[in-house]
Amino acid sequence: MSITEILFWGLSFLALFSAIMVVASKSPVHSILFLIVVFFAISGHYILLNAQFLAIVNIIVYAGAIMVLFLFVVMLMNLNAESEPKKNRILQFAGLISGGCLFLVLISAIIKSVSANNLVQMGGGDYGLIKNLGIVLFKDYVIPFEISSVLFLSAIIGTVVIGKKAE
Repeated sequence: MSITEILFWGLSFLALFSAIMVVASKSPVHSILFLIVVFFAISGHYILLNAQFLAIVNIIVYAGAIMVLFLFVVMLMNLNAESEPKKNRILQFAGLISGGCLFLVLISAIIKSVSANNLVQMGGGDYGLIKNLGIVLFKDYVIPFEISSVLFLSAIIGTVVIGKKAE
């Protein structure tokens, strides 16, 4: 068993365990922290697939910005036992049935897909590197990239104007 396989199985176990703990945890703050662990494990899988850019973006955007925002919202809501809704067994059973149906559909789609049986080259190739993304972005998609940069600049200026106090 190679080090890549050990890392893959370790990261897979960590991601699955943390995902189960997201759902099973009683505290919303603990659920968010377990979700951050899931995002880090997924980023580890991206690194194993030689997609460093996706790994870094996943850590910065999801584990960094969005999860911190979720954490602040949950902490500001001040959730406690009195604010929890009553448990409805019928809704729990319906959720279990619909989740099981979704699981069966996903397994069926994976089994019938053509690419599910193909092996992925791990740690080799250069398809996930930032250099190739930059070449494609600034060669083939330079006009949409520049239009989006002007859009972001106008959004920043609009935010400054709206946030500025009237004098």
